[in-house]
Amino acid sequence: MITANAFHAPVNCASHTRPTVAKGILEAIGSTPLVQLTRFLDRNDVTLYAKLESQNPGGSAKDRPALQMLREAIESGKVNSDTTIVESSSGNMGIGLAQACRYYGLRFVCVVDPRAQAQNLAIIKALGSEIEQVTTPIEGDFLAARLARVDELLEQLPNSYWPNQYANTENPKAHELGTIREIDETLDGTLDYLFVATSSTGTIQGCRNYLRARGRNTQVVAVDATGSVLFGGTSGRRMIPGLGAGREPALARHKFFKHVHRVTDLDCVIGCRRAATKEAMLIGGSAGGVLEAIRSAQNTLLGKTCVAILHDSGARYLDTVFNDQWVQQELGISPDDLEQMTTSNVSSS
Repeated sequence: MITANAFHAPVNCASHTRPTVAKGILEAIGSTPLVQLTRFLDRNDVTLYAKLESQNPGGSAKDRPALQMLREAIESGKVNSDTTIVESSSGNMGIGLAQACRYYGLRFVCVVDPRAQAQNLAIIKALGSEIEQVTTPIEGDFLAARLARVDELLEQLPNSYWPNQYANTENPKAHELGTIREIDETLDGTLDYLFVATSSTGTIQGCRNYLRARGRNTQVVAVDATGSVLFGGTSGRRMIPGLGAGREPALARHKFFKHVHRVTDLDCVIGCRRAATKEAMLIGGSAGGVLEAIRSAQNTLLGKTCVAILHDSGARYLDTVFNDQWVQQELGISPDDLEQMTTSNVSSS
């Protein structure tokens, strides 16, 4: 039997107090490191910090909303010990839910598409969850196909529940209560710019809600993919999972961000390769895009303090972003050209 008091509030380690013991793996979610990057940019008069969400136990920022959505569903009685959880995911949310569902003994069915990383699928299976993969997009959109399959499964499986990361307000709430609070408290509110990758838009909305409620003057920059329909964009080919959207999620409807910076798949690859070269960090695809967005804007950020939320680790992109053959095949960039792009400076003009 699952009860609401089975959950524990995350420990806040931002103040570097004496380490505590987590009561189960889910209590280890949150309090991720904030690391100053001193080598990534081409100039040293911009202060850049990275929030390393890969240090969550499931390996990504999606651990936070996965737990938050499941906790709310249990507390409200939508989910009991016999409920089957069904969700659509490109990978990280699937892992976060697989972890939480395994911990509480719940069956979980994750609906994915062919773009999902093989390693992510293996992790979901290792945690005891099931994979349903759609193979044909609907009107060119794999997300639409995944959601259609979710609807079918909800009809077929008795006592099933869809957390719906694309519409559930517990998604941004998780980041409002955790991610941005940790950043803000660590920096004592002295944050000029926050750069966030967007997909479901849960992370960026939760962060903005927190900053607005506290009267911060922080500029929040939405980093979106070229080929994403978010924020008035045009649908197109995208190869980096977890960045952008082929259809507008409910959470994003009628939401406006003053600052939107679009990045290409190549930008993401360059950012990942540069982080490995300059900072000895393996970061995920969307994280590379976020860092490259900052680097391309660095000449306008003189004297500013910036934070990049890096959603996951590059360990799950070894066969794609960090694979020269994949980059050449999918993006048409040779290893020599990629090396030059990775190490060269952005123009100061």
